[in-house]
Amino acid sequence: MNGSFFCNKCGAQNAAGAQFCSRCGSPTNPAASAVPPTAAPPYSATAPAYQAVAPVVGTGYGGFWIRVLAAIIDAVLLRVVVAPIHLFFGGLGLAGMMSGVPHARMGLGLLGGGVTLIALFFGGWLYEALMESSSYQATLGKMVCGMKVTDLYGNRISFGRATGRHFAKILSAMLLGVGYIMVAFTERKQGLHDLLAGTLVRRG
Repeated sequence: MNGSFFCNKCGAQNAAGAQFCSRCGSPTNPAASAVPPTAAPPYSATAPAYQAVAPVVGTGYGGFWIRVLAAIIDAVLLRVVVAPIHLFFGGLGLAGMMSGVPHARMGLGLLGGGVTLIALFFGGWLYEALMESSSYQATLGKMVCGMKVTDLYGNRISFGRATGRHFAKILSAMLLGVGYIMVAFTERKQGLHDLLAGTLVRRG
């Protein structure tokens, strides 16, 4: 029986090399005829491992003058909060002068001025950093003007980034205000402090 074999199912004799039984039609080699499972496509080095996140397209950016208005509102609010400190020391100085204590008003006035400056420095930092990193994403002045501070992709910024943005304003001011004027000329209305901190001021 060289060159032939018998079907495992029906026992019919088949010629060597036949893939199916001549009687019952069953495959003569089930393991070879089995269809292998679909393999996963090979990894392509050119395909990105993740979907890139494109910058969020907003309705617009806060321009120069609207941001000036917001800064004025914030400055007035901060002064109102800090003003009682200066008035307190001024009142002590006036009382000391009226009671006959020499140079009381001048000394306490200088002390009150120093404490006021410290309060403005730390108060301004915490006010901006806490508000801009909060769910509001804006100071009260920016909220009134319909603006909020985001990262380059429209996300809420952290307290650390908001702190960096606040102190970067010192550099914007030291360059004769050029860092602020840049807002009027950059494509996305970014001042120097925005560029350094990687932030945007959006409207709408």
